[in-house]
Order: sequence, then C-alpha cells, then structure tokens
Amino acid sequence: MFTEFIKLALQSMVTSKLRTLLSLLGIVIGVASVITIVNLGESASKSIQADIAAAGVETISVSPRTRDREVRRTFDLEMADRIRSEIPGVYRIIPTHQFNTTVRFQNRTYDGTVMGVSDEYAETMDYQAAEGAFFSDMDNEEFRQVAVLGSLAAEDLFPDGGGVGEYIRIMRGGTARTFRVAGIMEEKSSSFNIQFNQNVYIPYNTYANRVTSIDFVRSYLIRTEEGADVLAVADEIDEFLERVVGSGHYYIFTPSTIADMASSITNTLSMVLASIAAISLLVGGIGIMNIMLVSVAERTTEIGIRKAIGASPRRILTQFLIEAVTLTLVGGILGIAAGIGLSSAAVRFFDWSFYPMVNIYFLAAGFSMAVGGFFGLYPAVKAAKLDPIEALNYE
Repeated sequence: MFTEFIKLALQSMVTSKLRTLLSLLGIVIGVASVITIVNLGESASKSIQADIAAAGVETISVSPRTRDREVRRTFDLEMADRIRSEIPGVYRIIPTHQFNTTVRFQNRTYDGTVMGVSDEYAETMDYQAAEGAFFSDMDNEEFRQVAVLGSLAAEDLFPDGGGVGEYIRIMRGGTARTFRVAGIMEEKSSSFNIQFNQNVYIPYNTYANRVTSIDFVRSYLIRTEEGADVLAVADEIDEFLERVVGSGHYYIFTPSTIADMASSITNTLSMVLASIAAISLLVGGIGIMNIMLVSVAERTTEIGIRKAIGASPRRILTQFLIEAVTLTLVGGILGIAAGIGLSSAAVRFFDWSFYPMVNIYFLAAGFSMAVGGFFGLYPAVKAAKLDPIEALNYE
C-alpha cells in the first residue's frame, strides 16, 4: 500500500512540474540554508582549531602585567628554573624579551623587532632554518653577538640572498652593535601574537647584558610534555604564580583555551543561525499545505469514486499524508544537495578545510518529512472526511 501511494505521489509531482517546483522552493531553500550554515560553522571551528594546533596547543605563555618594579623583577631566569623544576608536566621554558628598532646592512635598513630568546626557541616553536642555523647554547652562555633573521627581515636586508656570515648592525639608543648573521629562518605563519617572519633573533643573555639593561623577563614560553594536560599544567602554574607574586600580577595564555572558546562561540553562532534559517522550512510547509489543499480540490471526484468503491477514510488520509511527506522529502534531498554544494564552495572561498556534518543531513531530511506530515495533515483529514455523494457531484 505504501509503495503504491509513493508512486502516486511521484506521478502527481511529475504531472505538475512547475507547481511542484514552486511548492518545494521553501523546503529546498530552508534545508540548503541550514546545511550551509552548519557545515560552514563546523569547517570554521575545525580550521581554527587546526591553525591553533599548528601553533602548538601544548604551549603556554606567561608574562607580568604589573608596573610594580619589585614585582616585575621576580620574573627572572631563576623563576623560569623554578617553574621547570616545580611544576609537573613542564618540558621546556623559554624567556623572551623584545624591542622595536632599526637594523642596518651596508646602505640597507630594516625596521622590525629584535627578540632576545634562548637557543631552544626554534625547536620549541617548530621553527626551521632555511639557511645556516639557529644560534647555539654556547652563543647564549658566552653572550656572543650573533643574530638569526626572519624571512621578511632577510628579504629586506639581503634581497639577493647570501646573508649568512655577513655582519649587521642593530641600533639601540643611538648606539649600533655589530652582529654576525648565523642563520635565516623559513617563512612561518604568525601564532601566539608572534610575527615570526619580521623578527631578528639574538641570544637572550646577549640581549639582557650587552644590548639592553633589563631586570625582568617580558614573557615565558612554556612547552608542556607530550601527552600532558595543558590546561591542568596552566592551572598549576597559576597557583604557583599566585603564591610567588600574588593574584593579578601576571597573564597566562594557552592556545587550547582559545581553541575551545573559538569552537564554542562558532558552534553556538552556527546553531543560532541554523535555527533562524529553519524558519524558512515553516514557510515551505505552508506552501506544501496550500498545494495539498489544491490537490484535494482538484481530485475531489477521484476521492468520491474511491470511496464509492470501498476506500476507507483512513486509506484516503494515509494516501494524502504520504503524498505530503514524499513531497517534502524530495525537497529535503534537493536542499541537502544544494547545501553541500554551497558550503563546499564557500569553504574554498575562505580557504578552510571542508568538514561536513553528515548527521545534520539526516536531521534535515527527517525534519522536512515532519514538516510535510504536520502541514499535510489538515488537507489529508479534509480529503478523508469528504462525503462520497457530494464528491461525485463536485464540479
């Protein structure tokens, strides 16, 4: 019986193609909108998480947030050693400091950032050398005046290449200090608020003792051990710093926190937008009700004949309900196909990876069928209640 009714529904759709298309338009647009929004939200969320993961979700940044000189002085190399030894899960901790300045090579100049970091910086940040190498632990221990250039700095100072082994001058307070270029780094996307490519890197001890006169570490980059719970380690560091320097005197930043927050915001926004888009399904449902009422009116005589030869009201009701559900299911399938195509194109436009939410496809198909059942019920009941004699005499 159900197969027969589905065939009748499909035949009716084929017979009145334009009317069917117009009645399905609301369902198609609604489902396509929901699929597109949800797929875009999922793709945006996963792409953000992937970008943050590439920056190292296992990395934590700690920095002072106070102007109190005595408190800032507690952020020193000794504190770095204490964090490494006292906090479980900490694999490596790198002190950093920086200033903006002009770097010169012969008649060329480059305005950028000079960063004082330890020799472990490149390995910790997964930062590879394109030429030469990053400076060594011995360079740092002996305060050697060696420098490593980010790709943009190297491009400005050595547009023809060959910078390794050359000597550059770093300006500071009207004084120029000469540094030998030990390496040039590969291009790397920014992360952790660090614009890698525009920086010039020098040993931290050289920075702190020869270039500037600093008495505190501007920030620590902390890499956790493989498999460690980054947020749990961050909580331990938070408790440690609260004991040592007091609450409110430091910042702690973890990419995993930002990843979770970004994912939560994106998913919530996607669900809200999808819910708004789903309203068009209700509009489509009204169109389905309208077309089914027209169908009942057009087929009144047919209904009268079927009742006269013994068709029960329940059978008539079932037939028209199945027609409505079949109609909206076809619209749902077309909407899913359109949504996949639109979201795929949009993801390519935004240069994201495509992460389709397959489960939403089944939900959209089921919801469209439910819309058909709900809005098709009244026309079906009306058809089932027709008096056979009045139906046969209907003109």
